[in-house]
Amino acid sequence: MTSTLVLGGTGLLGSHTITELLKHGYDVTAVSLPGSDNGTLPAEVEAVWENLCDLPDEQVLDLFSGKHAVFYAIGADERTVPAIPAAHFFYEANVVGTQRIARLARQAGVKKFVLYGSYTAEMGERWTDFPYGRDPYPRTRLAQEEIACLEGEGAMDVMTLRLPYIFGLVGGQRPLWQFVIDTVTHVKPIVGVLGGTTSAVTARQVGQAAVGAMERGEHGGKYAINAYDLSYLELNRLACEAIGRDPEDVKVVPLEAVLPAYAARDEECRAKGVEHGVPVVHTAEFQNRHAVNDPAQTMDLLGIEQEDVVAAIVESFRWCVDHPVERPAA
Repeated sequence: MTSTLVLGGTGLLGSHTITELLKHGYDVTAVSLPGSDNGTLPAEVEAVWENLCDLPDEQVLDLFSGKHAVFYAIGADERTVPAIPAAHFFYEANVVGTQRIARLARQAGVKKFVLYGSYTAEMGERWTDFPYGRDPYPRTRLAQEEIACLEGEGAMDVMTLRLPYIFGLVGGQRPLWQFVIDTVTHVKPIVGVLGGTTSAVTARQVGQAAVGAMERGEHGGKYAINAYDLSYLELNRLACEAIGRDPEDVKVVPLEAVLPAYAARDEECRAKGVEHGVPVVHTAEFQNRHAVNDPAQTMDLLGIEQEDVVAAIVESFRWCVDHPVERPAA
């Protein structure tokens, strides 16, 4: 009952999940892609360097044999801009792979399966006044949750973490928030942002939520976690402070002012044969709303501790500034 397996063990979320599992006395096996060794896996963790997509079912079943829980911290997020149709790409990346792994986990006798999902699924269900839930990325995230639950039905509890903006560091990996630093560095004279807010957590809190979902979650549970309501104004102003720019350069702009430019970006993508998982115009609508969840619904239930999310944001931005991206010479 103490043996666990984390898929994506050297990534940000997998790494912090491993830390929490060890803290709670679990035995941990980490499965990571070959070449992803960043030296952060603790010595007591059994490391497996394999791409599960390349392994036959028999070898995956061997990996899962005797494991009480599997943590599925892999997949493609909405930053990827694939060829049209994007829905097919995200279906292959997030739904098909999840179904196979969940099916094999059940066959191997795994009792708990924790899926790292997206709070875009939460908003896709919540917002019915525009077709956000039918956009390729939220739609396939919803399908991913459902198909994992169906694979586990009756034998393996499947819990999904609907994850929002996440801040933290691991193993010298560049935070995905580099793009915010790039934006406030190059956009002049002002940085225009929309007036919405988003849920935000630290990577450590994700690890705590994952362990809590395994220990106390219910089959079919979909846990939209949140520890801090973060506005896009605050996020970009913190980035300005990190680079030494006046944070007052960041201004809230009305949605109507940006929609034409955002629609043009969608057209440019289509002309190139690629497509966002969420159309840019829908991303604008998203960022103009309060896309937040009530922390009280998950904090105590999953054992998520209070943390300074703003400090984690600052730490992420500081790392980006201290480790500038090497750009090709002009």
